[in-house]
Amino acid sequence: MAKIKRDPKSVELANRIIEEYQPESVEDMQNALKDIFGPMFESMLKGEMNHHLGYKSNDKGEKESSNRRNGYGKKLLHTSSGEVEIATPRDRDGSFEPQLIPKRQRDVSAIEDKVISMYARGMSQRDISLTIEDIYGFSVSHDMVSDITDSVIPELEEWQTRPLSNCYAFLFVDCMFTTIRNEYETKKYAVYTILGYTMQGKKDVLGLWLNETESKHKWMQIFDEIKARGVEDIFFISMDGVSGLEEGARAIFPEVTVQRCMVHLIRNSIKYVPSKDYKAFTASLKKVYGAQSLKACQSAFESFKQQWSAYPGAINVWIRNFNHVEQLFEYGSAIRRIMYTTNAVESIHSSFRKVTKKGAFPNDTALFKVLYLRVKELEKKWEGGHIQNWSMVMNQLLIHEGLEERVHKYI
Repeated sequence: MAKIKRDPKSVELANRIIEEYQPESVEDMQNALKDIFGPMFESMLKGEMNHHLGYKSNDKGEKESSNRRNGYGKKLLHTSSGEVEIATPRDRDGSFEPQLIPKRQRDVSAIEDKVISMYARGMSQRDISLTIEDIYGFSVSHDMVSDITDSVIPELEEWQTRPLSNCYAFLFVDCMFTTIRNEYETKKYAVYTILGYTMQGKKDVLGLWLNETESKHKWMQIFDEIKARGVEDIFFISMDGVSGLEEGARAIFPEVTVQRCMVHLIRNSIKYVPSKDYKAFTASLKKVYGAQSLKACQSAFESFKQQWSAYPGAINVWIRNFNHVEQLFEYGSAIRRIMYTTNAVESIHSSFRKVTKKGAFPNDTALFKVLYLRVKELEKKWEGGHIQNWSMVMNQLLIHEGLEERVHKYI
């Protein structure tokens, strides 16, 4: 096994700790860390006080300011290494509200969450280290950041294999590509994402998968896996145009309705349309898939074909897939608005790209850590909410012939 590379500053600090404390046991090391935690937290709080007042201690701004430092108070903190007493800075008018260790908070054992939160927002280990140093005046090594973020790996592994709901009303499937360094070269990999809407109208990311390419065989394996994790039935799957994906989904879930994404079809068809006609072309298409009834849709499609006959390549895309347009009108308008596009999962991928755009990842574990933490951030936003107009969706599912019995089975 190759020797692990350590930050020289971290090695120097470790040697100084060992030289100073001469630890002979894990308990001795924890006691040494407790001694370090105190000054570390105090330094961070002093940094916050400097920011609050707008000047450092003994700066000329102190004489000009109406609010000044007012000594220190004592506070006993509970850390992951035990109890630590610190001196907390105070100001004269009592307006200082520390963010790192808020007033009345004494348990800081979860301070690692702050580093994990920065990591979840796409900050690199270097950026996190520099940010902490800029704000608090001391450095955190890259190795320490890596160790802190590695703490989510067991949670990630548990999440990837957790039992799923027995039924999803809607699934949205899609891939995005990102870069991983493989020894001395970088290579694009496909990240597979599935977003589900539960019978209660809640969003649920079923999992994340990685493969060198997007293929029907990988999608088959994924559908087989989610079935093994407890999914018994799926009403609708919205997808793009990967060849064989529809057949693969039905092989695992025979009763599922597979819907081609209208937005993907638009993208495929405008490849054959000059840019000057994009706006008028897409407006004509919206009259087709956005019609109020099947008859109106078919009438609008005939007009569309005549209007844009100069672009047969674009028209052929819709002729080949018109059965997916007609299929929409077998369901109520509330259902149609959900199933006609994969925008829901593409929105997740847009969020992922914000945290993957900085460059290649050293391995798939590093990639999954970032994406998983991003999913947890999204889930916080989704907490307590429902899919818009979900009650109407459920009513339309209940009155649809062929779905009524399946709906009653899972509500």
